[in-house]
Amino acid sequence: MIEPYYRSKDNKFTLLHGDSFKLLKQFEHKFDMIFADPPYFLSNGGQSIQNGKIVSVNKGKWDKSYGFDEIYKFNREWLSLARDKMKEDATIWISGTMHNIFSVGQLLTELGFKILNIITWEKTNPPPNFSCRYFTYSTEQIIWARKSEKVPHYYNYELMKALNGDKQMKDVWRLPAIAKWEKSCGKHPTQKPLSVLTRIIMASTKQNAWILDPFTGSSTTGIASNLLDRRFLGIDQEKDFLDISKNRKIEIENSTTCGIYKSKIQGFTTDKQLFLNLLKEPSVEYGEAEIRGITMCKNNSQDSSEIKDCSSL
Repeated sequence: MIEPYYRSKDNKFTLLHGDSFKLLKQFEHKFDMIFADPPYFLSNGGQSIQNGKIVSVNKGKWDKSYGFDEIYKFNREWLSLARDKMKEDATIWISGTMHNIFSVGQLLTELGFKILNIITWEKTNPPPNFSCRYFTYSTEQIIWARKSEKVPHYYNYELMKALNGDKQMKDVWRLPAIAKWEKSCGKHPTQKPLSVLTRIIMASTKQNAWILDPFTGSSTTGIASNLLDRRFLGIDQEKDFLDISKNRKIEIENSTTCGIYKSKIQGFTTDKQLFLNLLKEPSVEYGEAEIRGITMCKNNSQDSSEIKDCSSL
């Protein structure tokens, strides 16, 4: 039985502390969407520039590279576990750079996923190149794939078109990096901006959907999910990051703060566009048990009485 590290009062935001490789094997819930920002394996003792100051690129032990074979093994294992937790029509989004995204793309194909797009996120405010020997690194790639080759996925085409001046949205998104107001509860070294996660979630899920982030960090995925009336489960090994996540959720439980944050999210043509689209979005239909939470155990017996021993997130 799994005990949540934190569960919000509305049951829409749940955090688990521990290794995703172990925890994902311990429950059977299927998700509508997964967003994953796995380690980029960039912590190699190098330096970069941040806010005009020279800083180390090291993020932590979890981001250190142990060679190609270990990276391949790591990506294959978590992608296999994630696939098992997806509904048949679910999609997965994976963020990366040249350091890990090619390995991820190859493995998605090997594991039977269908790659739909590779989004290029162009940051409007990238840090300068420290060595002055390369082009400035100003983009990240985000692979969008569905679980099955033949089962159709959900795509909110009309909304994405509306956000792009009534033209088909391209696979290059020019959105700002993290803003200061998004760090009000603490800093995470690889925190993604709400503008990126908001677009991802609205493009590929309906309201009330369940969203999983197996490397949740400070849970931008979860905050965006809740701001957009979706439900969220995040997993991380670092308690400090989970505490930031918890405080961010508590912060948006204040209706005034929630409204302010929605109005600050970039990527919309007007201040009211996000609010108006939330009013007309479709919704996922769930049974009462799933609305209350996720049953966090596997029932491997024919005896239904064993379900009583499960905990619900």
